[in-house]
Order: sequence, then structure tokens, then C-alpha cells
Amino acid sequence: MLNRKNIINLLCGTMLLGASSLSFADMTLNSDRSSLSFFSVKKGTAGENHTIPKLSGTLSSAGDLKIVLDLKSVHTKNPVRDERMNKFLFETNKYPEATLTAKITDDLSGDGLKIIETEASLIMHGIEKKIKVSATVIQVGNKVIASSTKPVIISALDFKLEGGVAKLQELAKLSSIALSVPVSFVLVFDK
Repeated sequence: MLNRKNIINLLCGTMLLGASSLSFADMTLNSDRSSLSFFSVKKGTAGENHTIPKLSGTLSSAGDLKIVLDLKSVHTKNPVRDERMNKFLFETNKYPEATLTAKITDDLSGDGLKIIETEASLIMHGIEKKIKVSATVIQVGNKVIASSTKPVIISALDFKLEGGVAKLQELAKLSSIALSVPVSFVLVFDK
């Protein structure tokens, strides 16, 4: 027999089941609300922000994360530099994408902030490297939002990009371009 207490318990149980199933549901990256940026330094002191605006990805119910970066979409606010980065640095005719994968084992259920740290695999320029990623994650309604807690440092040497950096330096007649860049992100996943 359903009395008021049983109805309240049934409703609470249904809401909890709905909330827990959301945290374990397959999710898709919302590329319009997500961003990835990196910061380069030239001539020792001149810093510039750049973005890779075309991202896609998924977060599976098993915690499998996959993010694909369309390197052809690199945006530096300078079309000539964008073209040069595509041709000489990323060599997008051979390596148009970079792919990051990770296994998220942290419990993302429930609302509230969580700090997660994981080892991810980054494939770029035909080379796979392990990187450490630290993110602040929040689940709100049917969304999971992950933001870098600290930048991920990517070294050109790890991905054999130093020749491309040297070519960019030569073409722009620069005394130097840093070989390591900090990368930051905000990733929004929708159920």
C-alpha cells in the first residue's frame, strides 16, 4: 500500500537512480562549449595565446575518455602563421589530428567539484606519449565540465616537432621560439 512515506521514498529512490545513471551514461563532447588553448613564447619574452577550436570526443559509461583535436583548425589570430603551423609544425597533410585517451576511474557521480588526476596517452605527429592531466570536474544536471587545474606542458622534443619549430623561427626571423608550451582546456560533455 502506498502511503505518503512510501511515495516520498519511491520518488527519492527514482531521483537517485536517475542521478546515478547520469554519471555512468555515455557522454559526447560539446565542441561549441569546449576549448583548448596553448601559450607560446618567442624572442624570450613575447607570449601569445593560440587555440585549437575543433575538438570532438566521448566519455563512455566505463570511464573511457577520448578527445580528438583537429590540428588543421589551429587559430593564432594570424592566417599566415596558421598556415605555417599546419605545413611545417604539425604537418597536417600527414598528421591532421592529435588524440588523447585516458581511463577515468574517479567517481564522478553527484553534483559538486572534484579534482581528478590521471595519466593520459597523447598521440601527436605519429608519436604516443604518456602525460599527467589534472582537472577540476563538476557534474551539473546532464553535463560534466572538466577544466585544467594546472596546464599540461607539452614539449616539441617529445613529439619530434623541433624541426618544425626551427622552420617557423627561420620564416618569422625570430631569435627563439620556446620548445615547450602550456596547454589549458575546458571540456563540456553532454549526456
